[in-house]
Amino acid sequence: MTDPTDLIDIAGLLSDEERQIQETVGRFVADHVRPYVAGWFEEGTFPRELALELGKLGLLGMHLEGYGCAGTSAVAYGLACLELEAGDSGLRSFVSVQGSLAMFSIWKYGSEEQKQEWLPRMAAGEAIGCFGLTEPDFGSDPANMRTRAVRDGDDWILTGTKMWITNGSIADVATVWAQTEDGIRGFLVPRGTPGFTSRTIKQKLSLRASITGELILDEVRLPDSARLPLARGLGAPLSCLSEARFGIVFGSTGAGRDALRAALDYANSRIQFGKPIAAFQLTQEKLANMAVDLNTAMLLAVHLGRLKDAGTIKPHQISVGKLNNVRTALAIARECRTILGGSGITLEYSPLRHANNLESVLTYEGTSEIHTLVIGQTLTGHAAYR
Repeated sequence: MTDPTDLIDIAGLLSDEERQIQETVGRFVADHVRPYVAGWFEEGTFPRELALELGKLGLLGMHLEGYGCAGTSAVAYGLACLELEAGDSGLRSFVSVQGSLAMFSIWKYGSEEQKQEWLPRMAAGEAIGCFGLTEPDFGSDPANMRTRAVRDGDDWILTGTKMWITNGSIADVATVWAQTEDGIRGFLVPRGTPGFTSRTIKQKLSLRASITGELILDEVRLPDSARLPLARGLGAPLSCLSEARFGIVFGSTGAGRDALRAALDYANSRIQFGKPIAAFQLTQEKLANMAVDLNTAMLLAVHLGRLKDAGTIKPHQISVGKLNNVRTALAIARECRTILGGSGITLEYSPLRHANNLESVLTYEGTSEIHTLVIGQTLTGHAAYR
C-alpha cells in the first residue's frame, strides 16, 4: 500500500510477509469495517458476526502458537492491530482482548484440557472471551481487588464485581481474577454458570463501536478444573496486560494515521480564498508536525516489535511505547479535527471519532499516569505509586 504519510520509508523496515499481512488486514478493514463503522459508533454496537470473519482471517490469537492460532511474529501482529485501529479502536480492542488477554491467559496459564476446550473455538471466532481484572473501586491498584475465591471442598466460590470489561456482556467465557488465601488466582467462568451475570454499559462517549460490560459474580460455584493452574500472583494478569499493551503501541498509530489521511484529503479538496487550504502555511505546519510525530511513533513501534520478537523486551519499554504513541495519536486526531473545521464534528469524518476512542485507550490497560510512574521507577529506582 502506498502511504503518503510514510515520510521516511518505514515500509522498507518490514519483511515481505509483514507487509503482506498488513495489506490483507487493511483490505479487510476497507471492505468490512470502514463503510459501516460510523453507524456502529452512532448506534453503540459491535456486530458479533464480525468475530467469525476475523477468525477466518486468522487474526484472533494470531501471535500464539498451536490450537488453531497462526503463530505470527510480534511485528506482524502489531501491524494487524495498526490496520484494525485505523478502522476503529473498538475493533482493535475486540481483537486485543480476545487474543492477548482472554486467549493468552488460557494459552500461558491454562491446563491442556482448558486449552483444547477453548482456544480453537476462540481462534475461529466461534467463542468470545473477556478478561475480568478491573473492579469499580480498583483500576490501577488490582492488588487490592475485592473479588474473592474461597475453597469449598473440591470447588471454589467466587464473589465480586468486575467493571469496564471489553466484550463482557457478549463473552462465552470470562477469565476472572480473584483473591484467594494463597494470593491472586485466575478462573475460567463460562456464560450460563449459576450466579454469573453481566450487563452492558450504556451512554458511552468513547469506544461506542465496542461492547463494554460489568461482570457480577454472586457466589459462583466452580470446580477446581476451572482454575488456571499455572497462574500464581498478580504477575500473571499483568503479563497478559503487557501482551495487550504491545498491540496498543501499534494500534494507536493506526488511528493517528487514519486521522491524518482524512485531514490531508480534506485539506487538498477544501477551497477557501481561491485555493485549497492545504496551500496555506498554517495548515502545512499542522500537517508536517503531525506527520513527523506519527513517523516517530511508528519507528518506536517497529523497534519494540523487534525487541519482542527477539525475546528481550522489558515491561517499562512497553510502557514507553503505550504512553508515547497513544498521546501522540490523540494529539494528532484532535489537531486533524481543526483542519476539518465544522465538518470535523460529524461522523462523516474519522478524526473526532478516533479522538473520542483514544481518550479510553489513554486510560485502559494502564493509565498514562501509571505508565509515567513505571518509567519513573525505571529511571530512579523508586516506586512512587506504592
